[in-house]
Amino acid sequence: MRTNLFELLLALEWSPMAVLVLIAVRLLVEIVATTGASRCAQERLRFGRCQWRRLRPQMRRPRELSAGEWPYGTFLQRLAPPVRMTLLGLGVRRQVPAGQIVIHEGIRESHLVLLEEGLTKVTASLPDGRSALLSLRVGGDLVGEMSALNNAPRSATVTTCGPARYSVIQPDRFKQFLKEHPDAALELAAMVSDRLRWSNRRRIDFTSYPVKLRVARVIAELCRTHGRQGPDGIIIDVRLTQPDLATICGASETAIQKALRELRTDGLVDTDYRRITVRDLSSLRKLGNLEAGDD
Repeated sequence: MRTNLFELLLALEWSPMAVLVLIAVRLLVEIVATTGASRCAQERLRFGRCQWRRLRPQMRRPRELSAGEWPYGTFLQRLAPPVRMTLLGLGVRRQVPAGQIVIHEGIRESHLVLLEEGLTKVTASLPDGRSALLSLRVGGDLVGEMSALNNAPRSATVTTCGPARYSVIQPDRFKQFLKEHPDAALELAAMVSDRLRWSNRRRIDFTSYPVKLRVARVIAELCRTHGRQGPDGIIIDVRLTQPDLATICGASETAIQKALRELRTDGLVDTDYRRITVRDLSSLRKLGNLEAGDD
Protein backbone atom coordinates (compact mmCIF):
# COMPACT_ATOMS: atom_id res chain seq x y z
CA MET A 1 0.00 0.00 0.00
CA ARG A 2 2.85 2.38 0.91
CA THR A 3 4.64 1.72 -2.38
CA ASN A 4 1.43 2.37 -4.34
CA LEU A 5 0.98 5.68 -2.52
CA PHE A 6 4.50 6.85 -3.40
CA GLU A 7 4.03 5.79 -7.03
CA LEU A 8 0.78 7.76 -7.10
CA LEU A 9 2.53 10.87 -5.71
CA LEU A 10 5.24 10.59 -8.34
CA ALA A 11 2.57 10.17 -11.03
CA LEU A 12 1.01 13.41 -9.75
CA GLU A 13 4.39 15.07 -10.48
CA TRP A 14 5.56 15.29 -6.90
CA SER A 15 9.33 15.65 -6.94
CA PRO A 16 11.37 12.73 -5.52
CA MET A 17 12.59 15.06 -2.76
CA ALA A 18 9.03 15.91 -1.74
CA VAL A 19 8.18 12.22 -1.58
CA LEU A 20 11.31 11.64 0.52
CA VAL A 21 10.21 14.30 3.00
CA LEU A 22 6.90 12.48 3.33
CA ILE A 23 8.77 9.22 3.92
CA ALA A 24 11.05 10.79 6.53
CA VAL A 25 8.16 12.37 8.42
CA ARG A 26 6.20 9.11 8.37
CA LEU A 27 9.23 7.21 9.61
CA LEU A 28 9.75 9.79 12.34
CA VAL A 29 6.16 9.40 13.53
CA GLU A 30 6.63 5.62 13.72
CA ILE A 31 9.88 6.05 15.63
CA VAL A 32 8.41 8.44 18.19
CA ALA A 33 5.35 6.22 18.63
CA THR A 34 7.39 3.08 19.30
CA THR A 35 10.29 4.50 21.29
CA GLY A 36 8.93 7.51 23.14
CA ALA A 37 8.84 5.65 26.46
CA SER A 38 12.04 3.70 26.00
CA ARG A 39 14.47 4.45 28.84
CA CYS A 40 17.29 2.64 27.06
CA ALA A 41 16.87 4.82 23.96
CA GLN A 42 17.05 7.94 26.11
CA GLU A 43 20.25 6.71 27.76
CA ARG A 44 21.80 5.92 24.37
CA LEU A 45 20.82 9.39 23.18
CA ARG A 46 22.58 10.95 26.16
CA PHE A 47 25.69 8.80 26.26
CA GLY A 48 25.87 6.73 23.05
CA ARG A 49 27.66 3.92 24.93
CA CYS A 50 25.79 0.66 24.40
CA GLN A 51 26.03 0.61 20.61
CA TRP A 52 29.66 1.72 20.57
CA ARG A 53 30.84 -0.93 23.01
CA ARG A 54 29.27 -3.63 20.89
CA LEU A 55 30.97 -2.36 17.71
CA ARG A 56 34.38 -1.49 19.13
CA PRO A 57 36.08 -4.84 18.41
CA GLN A 58 35.01 -4.71 14.74
CA MET A 59 36.50 -1.41 13.58
CA ARG A 60 38.90 1.37 14.44
CA ARG A 61 37.36 4.24 16.36
CA PRO A 62 37.16 7.34 14.11
CA ARG A 63 38.60 10.63 15.28
CA GLU A 64 35.85 12.71 16.85
CA LEU A 65 35.34 16.14 15.34
CA SER A 66 33.32 18.93 16.86
CA ALA A 67 30.20 20.14 15.08
CA GLY A 68 32.09 23.23 13.94
CA GLU A 69 34.64 21.11 12.07
CA TRP A 70 31.98 19.57 9.83
CA PRO A 71 30.66 21.78 7.01
CA TYR A 72 27.53 23.73 7.84
CA GLY A 73 24.28 21.92 7.08
CA THR A 74 25.78 18.44 6.75
CA PHE A 75 24.14 15.58 8.62
CA LEU A 76 27.11 15.03 10.96
CA GLN A 77 27.24 18.73 11.82
CA ARG A 78 23.61 18.57 12.93
CA LEU A 79 24.12 15.74 15.45
CA ALA A 80 25.15 15.85 19.09
CA PRO A 81 28.70 14.46 19.68
CA PRO A 82 27.66 11.09 21.23
CA VAL A 83 25.09 10.47 18.49
CA ARG A 84 27.59 11.50 15.82
CA MET A 85 30.16 9.02 17.11
CA THR A 86 27.59 6.24 17.18
CA LEU A 87 26.70 6.91 13.56
CA LEU A 88 30.37 6.98 12.54
CA GLY A 89 30.77 3.54 14.07
CA LEU A 90 27.91 1.89 12.20
CA GLY A 91 29.43 1.36 8.77
CA VAL A 92 32.32 -0.22 6.94
CA ARG A 93 34.95 2.41 6.11
CA ARG A 94 36.38 2.72 2.60
CA GLN A 95 38.96 4.95 0.90
CA VAL A 96 38.72 5.56 -2.85
CA PRO A 97 40.50 7.71 -5.47
CA ALA A 98 39.04 10.46 -7.63
CA GLY A 99 36.50 9.40 -10.23
CA GLN A 100 35.12 6.51 -8.19
CA ILE A 101 31.36 5.96 -8.47
CA VAL A 102 29.98 5.21 -5.01
CA ILE A 103 26.29 5.16 -6.01
CA HIS A 104 25.00 4.17 -9.47
CA GLU A 105 21.81 5.69 -10.88
CA GLY A 106 19.12 3.10 -11.64
CA ILE A 107 20.62 0.33 -9.51
CA ARG A 108 18.29 -1.22 -6.95
CA GLU A 109 20.31 -1.16 -3.75
CA SER A 110 19.58 0.38 -0.38
CA HIS A 111 22.76 1.00 1.58
CA LEU A 112 23.63 4.53 2.68
CA VAL A 113 26.92 6.34 2.20
CA LEU A 114 28.21 8.61 4.97
CA LEU A 115 30.92 10.87 3.55
CA GLU A 116 33.78 11.62 5.94
CA GLU A 117 36.38 13.29 3.73
CA GLY A 118 36.41 14.53 0.15
CA LEU A 119 34.09 16.08 -2.37
CA THR A 120 31.51 14.25 -4.51
CA LYS A 121 29.14 15.32 -7.25
CA VAL A 122 25.57 14.11 -7.69
CA THR A 123 24.50 13.72 -11.33
CA ALA A 124 21.49 12.39 -13.23
CA SER A 125 21.18 11.21 -16.82
CA LEU A 126 19.28 13.35 -19.31
CA PRO A 127 17.21 11.96 -22.21
CA ASP A 128 19.80 13.17 -24.73
CA GLY A 129 22.56 11.18 -23.05
CA ARG A 130 24.19 14.04 -21.18
CA SER A 131 24.57 14.20 -17.39
CA ALA A 132 23.13 17.01 -15.30
CA LEU A 133 24.90 18.11 -12.14
CA LEU A 134 22.29 18.17 -9.37
CA SER A 135 24.38 19.02 -6.32
CA LEU A 136 27.70 18.65 -4.52
CA ARG A 137 28.23 16.69 -1.32
CA VAL A 138 31.15 16.96 1.11
CA GLY A 139 32.48 15.27 4.24
CA GLY A 140 29.70 15.05 6.80
CA ASP A 141 26.96 14.57 4.21
CA LEU A 142 24.70 11.53 4.01
CA VAL A 143 23.75 10.24 0.55
CA GLY A 144 21.61 7.36 -0.63
CA GLU A 145 18.90 7.92 1.98
CA MET A 146 16.07 7.89 -0.57
CA SER A 147 16.63 4.28 -1.62
CA ALA A 148 17.31 3.26 1.97
CA LEU A 149 13.91 4.54 3.07
CA ASN A 150 11.69 3.57 0.13
CA ASN A 151 13.64 0.65 -1.42
CA ALA A 152 13.43 2.25 -4.88
CA PRO A 153 16.25 2.29 -7.47
CA ARG A 154 18.89 4.96 -7.13
CA SER A 155 17.72 8.30 -8.53
CA ALA A 156 21.21 9.70 -9.22
CA THR A 157 24.89 8.84 -9.50
CA VAL A 158 27.40 9.96 -6.85
CA THR A 159 31.03 10.25 -8.00
CA THR A 160 34.11 11.33 -6.08
CA CYS A 161 35.81 14.50 -7.35
CA GLY A 162 39.03 13.70 -5.49
CA PRO A 163 40.34 11.15 -2.96
CA ALA A 164 37.57 10.40 -0.50
CA ARG A 165 36.78 8.38 2.60
CA TYR A 166 33.29 7.22 3.46
CA SER A 167 31.35 4.60 5.40
CA VAL A 168 28.83 2.18 3.92
CA ILE A 169 25.88 1.71 6.27
CA GLN A 170 23.27 -1.01 5.82
CA PRO A 171 19.66 0.23 5.93
CA ASP A 172 18.54 -2.00 8.78
CA ARG A 173 21.33 -0.69 11.00
CA PHE A 174 20.50 2.90 10.05
CA LYS A 175 16.80 2.43 10.82
CA GLN A 176 17.70 0.92 14.18
CA PHE A 177 19.96 3.91 14.80
CA LEU A 178 17.04 6.25 14.11
CA LYS A 179 14.81 4.31 16.50
CA GLU A 180 17.40 4.59 19.25
CA HIS A 181 18.11 8.27 18.55
CA PRO A 182 14.86 10.15 17.76
CA ASP A 183 16.75 13.46 17.60
CA ALA A 184 18.75 12.08 14.67
CA ALA A 185 15.48 11.22 12.91
CA LEU A 186 14.36 14.83 13.38
CA GLU A 187 17.65 16.07 11.93
CA LEU A 188 17.27 13.69 8.99
CA ALA A 189 13.86 15.18 8.23
CA ALA A 190 15.32 18.69 8.57
CA MET A 191 18.19 17.81 6.20
CA VAL A 192 15.79 16.43 3.60
CA SER A 193 13.62 19.53 3.98
CA ASP A 194 16.63 21.79 3.39
CA ARG A 195 17.54 19.85 0.24
CA LEU A 196 13.97 20.12 -1.00
CA ARG A 197 14.00 23.86 -0.34
CA TRP A 198 17.27 24.19 -2.29
CA SER A 199 15.81 22.22 -5.19
CA ASN A 200 12.66 24.35 -5.19
CA ARG A 201 14.75 27.52 -5.08
CA ARG A 202 16.64 26.42 -8.19
CA ARG A 203 13.33 25.84 -10.00
CA ILE A 204 12.11 29.31 -9.00
CA ASP A 205 15.42 30.85 -10.05
CA PHE A 206 15.09 29.31 -13.50
CA THR A 207 11.81 31.15 -14.12
CA SER A 208 12.26 34.33 -12.04
CA TYR A 209 15.82 35.57 -12.56
CA PRO A 210 18.10 36.26 -15.52
CA VAL A 211 21.20 34.11 -15.90
CA LYS A 212 23.58 36.59 -14.27
CA LEU A 213 21.52 36.67 -11.09
CA ARG A 214 21.21 32.88 -11.05
CA VAL A 215 24.98 32.55 -11.30
CA ALA A 216 25.44 35.10 -8.51
CA ARG A 217 23.05 33.18 -6.25
CA VAL A 218 24.71 29.81 -6.88
CA ILE A 219 28.23 31.18 -6.34
CA ALA A 220 27.14 32.86 -3.10
CA GLU A 221 25.79 29.54 -1.86
CA LEU A 222 29.00 27.73 -2.86
CA CYS A 223 30.92 30.24 -0.75
CA ARG A 224 29.07 29.01 2.31
CA THR A 225 29.24 25.31 1.57
CA HIS A 226 32.60 24.95 -0.19
CA GLY A 227 34.51 28.20 0.33
CA ARG A 228 37.64 29.05 2.29
CA GLN A 229 39.09 32.43 3.10
CA GLY A 230 42.07 33.35 0.94
CA PRO A 231 44.26 36.45 0.68
CA ASP A 232 42.16 37.93 -2.15
CA GLY A 233 38.70 36.73 -1.10
CA ILE A 234 36.74 33.54 -0.63
CA ILE A 235 38.13 30.71 -2.73
CA ILE A 236 35.77 28.01 -4.02
CA ASP A 237 38.08 25.05 -4.56
CA VAL A 238 35.42 22.84 -6.12
CA ARG A 239 36.55 21.67 -9.56
CA LEU A 240 33.42 23.02 -11.19
CA THR A 241 33.38 23.27 -14.98
CA GLN A 242 31.29 25.75 -16.90
CA PRO A 243 29.03 22.92 -18.17
CA ASP A 244 28.52 21.89 -14.51
CA LEU A 245 27.63 25.45 -13.56
CA ALA A 246 25.33 25.66 -16.57
CA THR A 247 23.32 22.62 -15.45
CA ILE A 248 23.00 23.94 -11.90
CA CYS A 249 21.83 27.36 -13.16
CA GLY A 250 19.64 25.99 -15.95
CA ALA A 251 21.40 27.99 -18.66
CA SER A 252 23.53 27.46 -21.74
CA GLU A 253 27.32 27.43 -21.55
CA THR A 254 27.42 30.58 -23.67
CA ALA A 255 25.15 32.40 -21.21
CA ILE A 256 27.29 31.21 -18.28
CA GLN A 257 30.46 32.48 -19.97
CA LYS A 258 28.85 35.89 -20.50
CA ALA A 259 27.60 36.06 -16.89
CA LEU A 260 31.02 35.17 -15.47
CA ARG A 261 32.67 37.75 -17.73
CA GLU A 262 30.30 40.44 -16.43
CA LEU A 263 30.90 39.41 -12.81
CA ARG A 264 34.65 39.66 -13.40
CA THR A 265 34.21 43.11 -14.98
CA ASP A 266 32.14 44.21 -11.95
CA GLY A 267 35.01 43.14 -9.68
CA LEU A 268 32.89 40.57 -7.84
CA VAL A 269 34.71 37.38 -8.82
CA ASP A 270 37.88 36.06 -10.40
CA THR A 271 37.91 32.80 -12.30
CA ASP A 272 40.79 30.39 -12.85
CA TYR A 273 40.91 26.86 -14.17
CA ARG A 274 37.87 25.28 -12.48
CA ARG A 275 38.24 27.64 -9.50
CA ILE A 276 36.32 30.75 -8.51
CA THR A 277 37.48 33.48 -6.10
CA VAL A 278 34.78 35.76 -4.73
CA ARG A 279 36.23 39.21 -4.08
CA ASP A 280 33.09 40.95 -2.82
CA LEU A 281 30.61 38.55 -1.26
CA SER A 282 28.27 41.22 0.11
CA SER A 283 27.87 42.81 -3.33
CA LEU A 284 27.40 39.37 -4.87
CA ARG A 285 24.60 38.63 -2.40
CA LYS A 286 23.03 42.00 -3.13
CA LEU A 287 23.14 41.33 -6.87
CA GLY A 288 21.47 37.95 -6.32
CA ASN A 289 18.75 39.43 -4.06
CA LEU A 290 20.02 37.38 -1.14
CA GLU A 291 20.05 38.32 2.52
CA ALA A 292 23.11 37.39 4.58
CA GLY A 293 21.54 34.14 5.76
CA ASP A 294 19.67 33.15 2.61
CA ASP A 295 22.51 31.39 0.83
